[in-house]
Amino acid sequence: MKILITGSTGMVGSALVESLRAEGHAIGRLARPGTQIPSGGGQSETWIRWNPSAGDLDSAAAENADAVVHLAGASIGDGRWTESRKRILRSSRVDATRHLVDALARLSRPPKVFISASAIGYFGDRGDEELNEQSAPGNDFLAKLCCDWEAEVKRAEEFGARAVMLRFGIVLSKRGGALPRMLLPFRLGLGGRLGSGKQWMSWITLGDAVRVIRTALDDARLRGPVNTVSPNPARNSEFTATLARVLRRPAIFPAPAFALGLVLGEMAGPLLLSSQRVVPAKLRAVGYEYRQSDLAAALREATG
Repeated sequence: MKILITGSTGMVGSALVESLRAEGHAIGRLARPGTQIPSGGGQSETWIRWNPSAGDLDSAAAENADAVVHLAGASIGDGRWTESRKRILRSSRVDATRHLVDALARLSRPPKVFISASAIGYFGDRGDEELNEQSAPGNDFLAKLCCDWEAEVKRAEEFGARAVMLRFGIVLSKRGGALPRMLLPFRLGLGGRLGSGKQWMSWITLGDAVRVIRTALDDARLRGPVNTVSPNPARNSEFTATLARVLRRPAIFPAPAFALGLVLGEMAGPLLLSSQRVVPAKLRAVGYEYRQSDLAAALREATG
């Protein structure tokens, strides 16, 4: 297959490239201005010019792709959510996806599959409610961002593509994401639950995140939103206690909700304190087999 990938230098993207490279797929890595292009890759990989802010895509290089995996987007957790930061987060997801879909629609042979990242932030703060793909969205900034993002992805159906929105939970990996930020206080013996600790955390290992993408590329039964989480969400108190046990460190210093709000501002709620008990209903329906669904084993693997 010829597969175009945005965000291919990120945590999930680079792991996906490694997986596809091992099987000899032709990979087109879309590079925005300023992307640091790593060396290597071989003849099966090409770098394709893409400037979403200018609506520019090297269409000749993008022709004849079978599928697109769209993982690009500014990091949600890098900096307080000021109004300018919110504009960046929105532009890098909603606007960039709109430009990409429009550019693909103009190709003489548009791809038949368009897979995009989304997030379980779509659901907002939902307490103990079990959330499947049909559950209603939340109403905070992150939830509205995900709604608008997914709406742009769905437009790929207009040129005949099967559109898939992967609602990722917390991706557990030492390569990046949320986990490395959690590790330092625990390794210093200063870790503990966040807020009440009652909020549900839905997670997935990096290996399974890549395998879900690979499944979505091949399995035509997967379309629309797909909850990309393990089948075993955990309350924050359980998650932090398990992490402490894996690291052989105490977990006795809780972080009060008000303190997190003072330090992180608006994003403390959606990123750390919101409760999202998400179930992977569509993955279950197609018989997806998880490589790792036990939290303690996943954390041992992810922390090395």
